[in-house]
Amino acid sequence: MSTGANHSSKNTRKIVIQAAFLFLVGLMIWGAISSARTNLDAMGLSNGFGFLERSTGWSYSFSLVDRSIDDPYRWTLFVGFLNTLFLGVLSIILATILGFLIGTARDAKNIAVNSAATIFVQIFRNIPLILQLVFWYAVLIHMPGPRQAMSMMDLVFLSNRGMMMPGLNIPPLAAIGMLFAAVGLGFAIQRAISGSFVKRTVIWFGAMIALGFVVALAFAPAGEGLVSVPQLKGLRFVGGITVPIELVAMIIGIVLYGSSYIAEVVRGGLQEVPKGLVEAGQSLGLSQREIWMHIKMPMALRTIIPPLGNQWVFLMKATTIGVAIGFSDLFMIVSTSITQSGQTLELIGILMASFLLINFTLAQLINLLNARLQLKGH
Repeated sequence: MSTGANHSSKNTRKIVIQAAFLFLVGLMIWGAISSARTNLDAMGLSNGFGFLERSTGWSYSFSLVDRSIDDPYRWTLFVGFLNTLFLGVLSIILATILGFLIGTARDAKNIAVNSAATIFVQIFRNIPLILQLVFWYAVLIHMPGPRQAMSMMDLVFLSNRGMMMPGLNIPPLAAIGMLFAAVGLGFAIQRAISGSFVKRTVIWFGAMIALGFVVALAFAPAGEGLVSVPQLKGLRFVGGITVPIELVAMIIGIVLYGSSYIAEVVRGGLQEVPKGLVEAGQSLGLSQREIWMHIKMPMALRTIIPPLGNQWVFLMKATTIGVAIGFSDLFMIVSTSITQSGQTLELIGILMASFLLINFTLAQLINLLNARLQLKGH
């Protein structure tokens, strides 16, 4: 009886201590908020979120949706959120693909291939991201004008105005919806189809392409075709998709920097695969490509995914450096809004909550992927 009474007393004491600690934390937070409101009132500054309905009166360089200088702050912040999400997701996808290629080359036995991949990693991993971004931006703004634009098969053009490329004749919001649908479709394929991870990934990309054509057929304007190709008319290009210089520089900088770290993660995962499994594949007469696809990569993914997830979260947060070159991501929109409206605490809170939502969601997706790849019983 005495033992049970002591155990109950200890539990009660722990609960009381935890409740007191939470009460003190809440009291400190309440005191900080009250003090901030008092100081703001003393300076004649308003507080609260009523400013979100006011018109901004200023514009910015890039948006995935329609915008104007008369938009309220809530819509402008939403545009910045979309820009950050778009840049982060695109950079993660491209950096992951390039990182897997470079990491595989780092594991190759060919000295020339291995050396080239090693040089790539050492260069882009050891130069700060902000310096790389400023360098690429300086290179791009000194490109020739539209009339002398660099051309690739007369489909993709690069000038000091940006990158012009063919695009589907669908609204931006439909394209964003297609992206989310593609992610959901990918998870459905991973669950429904048996086979290697590589095989299911190939099927996923094929399904995304098919989904893109279905959406294009549904949303494309009548008489304009599915694809719009950029054409030079006068001093500018019309048609297609125009990617601003700031966005091009951001993508190049983040992808090169991020892929160098992802390459090392991939290389480490490939080297963790037991040599006995590789030798078993060689004894069965499998080629190097078959060994990589059916033995090394499926086994390495279980080691690669956790640190790879950390790199994805980092790349999403790295989008905030766009403020250095004027890219209108959420961080720049919030910074400008603070200057124009004076609602510092509210806007910083919105910025923190937005990144918390994005990175928490990304972390949960990584945990699901990691759980899917785990061996049964581990």
